[in-house]
Amino acid sequence: MRVRSGRQAPAGANVAAVTSCARPSPHLSLSPNVSYFPRAIGKSASLRICLSLSVSARILDISLDTGFMARTVKDNRLGNRTVREGLKIRGKPYWRSIETGLSLGYRRLRGKSGTWTARHYVGDRDYTYDVIGTADDKSDADGVTVFSFDQAVGNARELHTKRAKQVRGIVGPWKVNDALDAYTTDLDRRGKQFYAIEKQAGRYILPKLGDAEIAKLTAERLQEWLSNVAATPSKAKGRKFDPRARKDSANRVWTILRSALRLAVKQRKVSADLESEWRRVEPFENVSVSRDRFLSVAEARRLINACDPDFRVMVEAALATGARYGELCRLECRDFHPDSGTVSIRFTKTGRPRKVVLTSEGQRLFKALIAGRDGSDPLIRRDDGLPFAEGHQARRMQDACERAGIKPAVGFHQLRHSFASLCVQAGMPLAYVAKALGHVSTAMVEKHYGHLDEDDFAKAIRANAPTFGIGKKSNVTAIR
Repeated sequence: MRVRSGRQAPAGANVAAVTSCARPSPHLSLSPNVSYFPRAIGKSASLRICLSLSVSARILDISLDTGFMARTVKDNRLGNRTVREGLKIRGKPYWRSIETGLSLGYRRLRGKSGTWTARHYVGDRDYTYDVIGTADDKSDADGVTVFSFDQAVGNARELHTKRAKQVRGIVGPWKVNDALDAYTTDLDRRGKQFYAIEKQAGRYILPKLGDAEIAKLTAERLQEWLSNVAATPSKAKGRKFDPRARKDSANRVWTILRSALRLAVKQRKVSADLESEWRRVEPFENVSVSRDRFLSVAEARRLINACDPDFRVMVEAALATGARYGELCRLECRDFHPDSGTVSIRFTKTGRPRKVVLTSEGQRLFKALIAGRDGSDPLIRRDDGLPFAEGHQARRMQDACERAGIKPAVGFHQLRHSFASLCVQAGMPLAYVAKALGHVSTAMVEKHYGHLDEDDFAKAIRANAPTFGIGKKSNVTAIR
């Protein structure tokens, strides 16, 4: 369908606005072949899609016209890798207009490849932005994670067309990337963390299944995909390939995809009859194991001493509360209550706030952190005054483990496991440990930490169970 430029809207006609959330673009679906992590582009970044019919008509005049081949865009500056290397490093991207309402931006970065960004005009002097991916400054373009100028232009046009179709209400068959987009949006709406889900989806789901129509997904195709995920080595530096661990990870990725597909059914985007096909997919069995690796008290102390000063506080807070990294990042000074010796964790993975009771040393730590500060200040900050965010902990943990001589190195989440494991070993009831971690039941705690409680259980039985004089000592000894 062709919509002419400048077409007048009927009286009273308007296009609904999509209200903004904390991210600058609609999650995953806009770039299905890229592992996408939302970043704020600047103050002008906006999620509002508020197009008048005249503006959307001008965009659609180009985006939806199938009668002509798209004009090839040439640019001697951005289209040439050698020339791009000579561009000045600056905060704003270098923009190249592609067509009405659409521009492609290139941001040069120090010491690494630059990035491509699409800019869409949405009316009323406002724009929205989409991160396309990495430029081919240092690596050859593959069209998946690294893009040449021509590939970036093509992706920008695809994103622009999709936005224009959304404004006009033109919706095609739902695809996997649509379901993941809706799923992460729903998580965000409910105050749940989605960074790890986007990362896993961008790495394992979107490259192979992003463009697949949900209605055409078969159990055989999903089973093959699951096997391929299990055969893919981990990208963690220095980690050896472990078939059991990779199958366990594949099961968790399948859980993400299955949850997104089920939400699509719930939202009536696809038929409920499709669920019978998904139920035929068989996850790997007997690959999930309890988390035996945790730090001893001595190892934890070595780790604390080996941390950089600002990160040391983050590690101490994790060991004192058992909270997740994302939960600690979002704590504010007012969340600590000195009178009761507790800290309120309002933003949690499950969406259920909880209070954590602190020990005397935990209270001293948090009292020092809030001294002389406003209640709205981030409780834990870096040395430069900015709060910690996603990804800031990984390298710091690796360096601290290396300096502390902790081998194999542990990730930040292992601090949560260490808190729980040491509580269980000290005799704390599993129900109390579950409550401190924010679990609604003891099932998860029993699965991962119940074996630690079994040792104390065995000791208690042997020390306190009644004896009856049975099994008398004998001089007969078994020959081995």
